[in-house]
Amino acid sequence: MSKLAGESESNLRKAFEEAEKNAPAIIFIDELDAIAPKREKTHGEVERRIVSQLLTLMDGLKQRAHVIVMAATNRPNSIDPALRRFGRFDREVDIGIPDATGRLEILQIHTKNMKLADDVDLEQVANETHGHVGADLAALCSEAALQAIRKKMDLIDLEDETIDAEVMNSLAVTMDDFRWALSQSNPSALRETVVEVPQVTWEDIGGLEDVKRELQELVQYPVEHPDKFLKFGMTPSKGVLFYGPPGCGKTLLAKAIANECQANFISIKGPELLTMWFGESEANVREIFDKARQAAPCVLFFDELDSIAKARGGNIGDGGGAADRVINQILTEMDGMSTKTNTKQKR
Repeated sequence: MSKLAGESESNLRKAFEEAEKNAPAIIFIDELDAIAPKREKTHGEVERRIVSQLLTLMDGLKQRAHVIVMAATNRPNSIDPALRRFGRFDREVDIGIPDATGRLEILQIHTKNMKLADDVDLEQVANETHGHVGADLAALCSEAALQAIRKKMDLIDLEDETIDAEVMNSLAVTMDDFRWALSQSNPSALRETVVEVPQVTWEDIGGLEDVKRELQELVQYPVEHPDKFLKFGMTPSKGVLFYGPPGCGKTLLAKAIANECQANFISIKGPELLTMWFGESEANVREIFDKARQAAPCVLFFDELDSIAKARGGNIGDGGGAADRVINQILTEMDGMSTKTNTKQKR
């Protein structure tokens, strides 16, 4: 990108010309959405010209030029749709969030040069890092190693250029270091969302034994044993509605079940979703559900649901129908929620 007129397009042309001269070659464009946003939504003339130039260059690539154009983005729906047609970026690869097996392999790679204590169980760490991507796991390992060093700081002379061999040999990353690092980190997908790590257990809630048992059957068992539900052809519930007078423990129950499932917990106040801009409220709902899917297993708790989920068609004075659109979007997201994503909604 350049502030001078025509220079950005010229830079793009030079990159393609250089690739053709040095074929076979791969042109990799990172953060594609930054230079090729939807033309109808951008106010700058530069972005429009860059998109047009990129389309022209990709269409002009010869069949046997042996040049492949690859791009990366974390916002695919922000890219101009013309780029996603046949002959351009017509192959899309969704690089999703790794599962427990993938997380274990990533942890093994990042800890291969670390001295680990005997009590470290990487498989357990992998099972507890729901929603973490490779960069999150790299940061987790780094933070655990730093914590191990901090515990030995009183034995290290910072003015000395070398560290005593005995101190070096005693340095090892323990399971407690990993647990401390876990308490300090959140998955990238949830960085912009307030995520709680509930410390509430069933023992903190007096009575309500029938409710606890029902919650275990509805939420905990499907999350912990999804293979058994699949084996017997059972479809777990997608949502649970709590109702009762103020102060009876609705939020506490939601936190407790999230803790028992070792799941991420996102609490949403109903009015927080509503904005004055057309379409923004629905976008907020989509974003929250997307983040919950990425961080699954996750408990999505809607507090004060009645403030946004009134009976449709009865919102007198709501000319834009914002509340109705929010309800419709929530219903769409819940109906489209895959049972394998391990995301539960509570209201």
